[in-house]
Amino acid sequence: MSSEPRGLVTSALEAWLRAEHPELVGERALEASLITGGRSNLTYRLIGGTVPLVLRRPPLGHVLASAHDMAREFRVISALGGSTVPVPGAVLYRDDGDGTAGVGTPFYLMDFVDGQVLSSPTANIPFSPAQLRALSLDLVGTLAELHSLDPAAFGLEDFGRAAGYLERQVRRWGEQYDRSRNRELPELDALQAALREGVPTTASSSLVHGDFRLDNAIVRVDADGRPRIAAILDWEMATIGDSFTDLGLLGLYWDIRGISAEAAAVAASAVDPNAGYPSFAELLDTYAAARRAPVPELSWYLAFAAYKLAIILEGIHFRFQAGETVGPGFDTIGGLVTPLTKAGLRFLVERTH
Repeated sequence: MSSEPRGLVTSALEAWLRAEHPELVGERALEASLITGGRSNLTYRLIGGTVPLVLRRPPLGHVLASAHDMAREFRVISALGGSTVPVPGAVLYRDDGDGTAGVGTPFYLMDFVDGQVLSSPTANIPFSPAQLRALSLDLVGTLAELHSLDPAAFGLEDFGRAAGYLERQVRRWGEQYDRSRNRELPELDALQAALREGVPTTASSSLVHGDFRLDNAIVRVDADGRPRIAAILDWEMATIGDSFTDLGLLGLYWDIRGISAEAAAVAASAVDPNAGYPSFAELLDTYAAARRAPVPELSWYLAFAAYKLAIILEGIHFRFQAGETVGPGFDTIGGLVTPLTKAGLRFLVERTH
């Protein structure tokens, strides 16, 4: 384990914690390691403190600030700590602009949640088909719980504006795309234009996660052998908005193997019907039953999810080109943007639910 991973000066963090939060550090020297799997905000596991902790900070280099707001992410997991939606315990937030805490950017600390992240087919091996089906239904049930919460009950009534949410989202993701432009992508331009022309009327507004998928959850197996969602991670894009944007993104990832082999490899997914995972249609039925309301036709939402992911990956490709990424696998990211975009265009002409 490296004590000084890129993006974090562990010795400076330890010194700051000993001065400002001595209850979090013990006699051992603090050690940190980058947790693999994330391609957006950077996540580190900290060992040597009084309890195991996780540190979250924005990515290095070219950063789209609105997509990497540590204060918002910390606020939402702090608020949801007492809810029916499982989240890691929030510990502290700091805007470390002067670098005295060894980070140099805003960051926060949260509790380490023990469990497993299912991000590839090999992660399914310890589980039976019945377990994976139950876990899938627990996942979509957790999403229904999130969408059923009253934001005001958790001090989040000002966390976003439901009115005009979809129009703002399309515009803001277009602005992020503009900031990451470094090559011609005519299909992505066409998808952007089509989404702008066909924005649906919002039927349900709620707290939304913004990146809700299986590999943003920690799974723990109970004593009776039943797997459950122990925590939902990566709240960096959470807000108040159209509930069905979360379903659109979940659906995109659930069936991402149908886009291309490269998509399945780059956009991590353990979902495999042959292993026991239910169809996305069954997830939608479970969600609708939990919300006691029908789910609308989701073509636009699936296309919008493909658009968002394509822009996120283009931003990562931009950082890779500038040598500002951390971890392996970034050299293939740019090649996924066009297949995703084409899938988004197909969603708009195919009725999906």
